[in-house]
Amino acid sequence: MPAPDPRTPCIIGVARHTWHPQDVSDAGAPEPLDMWEQMARAAADDSGAGSKVIDALQSVQIVYCQTWQYDDPVGRLCERLGADPSHRFYSGIGGTTPQVLVNMAAQAMLEGDLDVALVTGAEALATQKAVRKRGEKYRGSFPPAERAPYPWEWPPDPIEIAHEVSPAWLTFAVFDNARRAHLGASLDDYRQSIGEMMAPMTEIAAASPHAWYPVARSVDEIVQARPDNRMVGYPYTKYMVSVMDVDMASALLITTHAKADELGVPADKRVYLRGWCYANDPVLVAGHDEMWHSPAMAAASGEALRIAGVRADDVAHLDLYSCFPSSVNFGRDALGMSATDSRPLTVTGGLPYHGGPASNYLGHSIGAMADALRADAGSYGLVSGVGMFMTKHVYGVYSSTPGPVAPPDKGVQGALDAEHPAVPVVSEHDGKATVAAYSVVHGREAAEWALLVCDIENGNGGARAYAKATDPALLAAAEERELIGTTVHCKPTTVTLVTGGEGRANLATI
Repeated sequence: MPAPDPRTPCIIGVARHTWHPQDVSDAGAPEPLDMWEQMARAAADDSGAGSKVIDALQSVQIVYCQTWQYDDPVGRLCERLGADPSHRFYSGIGGTTPQVLVNMAAQAMLEGDLDVALVTGAEALATQKAVRKRGEKYRGSFPPAERAPYPWEWPPDPIEIAHEVSPAWLTFAVFDNARRAHLGASLDDYRQSIGEMMAPMTEIAAASPHAWYPVARSVDEIVQARPDNRMVGYPYTKYMVSVMDVDMASALLITTHAKADELGVPADKRVYLRGWCYANDPVLVAGHDEMWHSPAMAAASGEALRIAGVRADDVAHLDLYSCFPSSVNFGRDALGMSATDSRPLTVTGGLPYHGGPASNYLGHSIGAMADALRADAGSYGLVSGVGMFMTKHVYGVYSSTPGPVAPPDKGVQGALDAEHPAVPVVSEHDGKATVAAYSVVHGREAAEWALLVCDIENGNGGARAYAKATDPALLAAAEERELIGTTVHCKPTTVTLVTGGEGRANLATI
């Protein structure tokens, strides 16, 4: 086999830690700055090169932390480490972030601009929540003189704000219902399939010392709504949705192949990034032209695999982003995986069971993938990330074996935008429409309202509008029969189902 390109990027050190409530004092987990330092040093030790890696750092990148804002987060960490990197970066938000930072570092390495990088992230959200429950205020060190604005990549859209299209568990449920209708599955069968997909993930979490909820659950325990597993947004119960309030931190050390040699990193510690790609679907939920799948997932995963020179079937280890079942379902569809594929869908246990620490879950996913590939030499692993409301998508393909690697084709996004342009979304609609997707929002006691995404005629072309339903009979019926494809009449304050529309029964006025 030819010698690897000296500029080939590889992960040489990983670290992950979870501060379980039963293992910490009443004060809770350390603050994020302490976590970042601890993980950076642990990753350096994991590489076998120890402090030499810290001394060689040229880039320190931190995933945005929701627990506490520091005056200079990267600078404070560099002081702790005694490092003076020329590149310092504090990221924005989103489930794609850690892999995007790894991709940025890898591209800089291929271009000869970087040799050693640290990517770290931490959250103490469970501790923060416990402090607030005591009526106290969470306080970390080095607060900023003025709080910086929240780093929205795309600020919330006024149309979606007006229609309460904001909880992620609601928007991702809308996509899963669209997929169910596209497949022609019954409502009960589809929810059963979600349980069958998620139950094996709980078994992986149960075996992990890093999982926030190391509990194996049966399909019925996940699917059946009960007081301890209430319905959240149909078809999702509590045990199907991501858990963000956790105390977790991770770190990744990335170098070039040549720098790993120089630092004396053993070959069996190195995990090579063999391909990567990032792509976007439309920002607005109703703007997705075909709401039952993600063209950007298919394009980004396909490009990452193309660069790596492997097919999806060649990948032995997967970690598909699992904030909600639709992201896993869409991820499987994008890779052409059937429901009977025997490969585990996660190496961590997934966000609902391992825990999803705000924007840093992928830091744990990539770390777990590195460990899996070290233990299975020569195999391939794929991780994916999802951000916003099924908008941002990133993929990374890894292997313990080096090989040719290059940045992704710059034309991927342009081709996507041309083939799948965003559907126009109007602020309100008065007239007939067809339900394209929906979900039912539940409170702690009962269903409260339903969000409908409706196809409408708008001038010379089609558009979409959101509608809100509150009639209890309709809400109950929406969880018993298929609403997608039904004709409705929308007004600014009500939605009326058209009698006999599309051959379906007249359910109610909403």
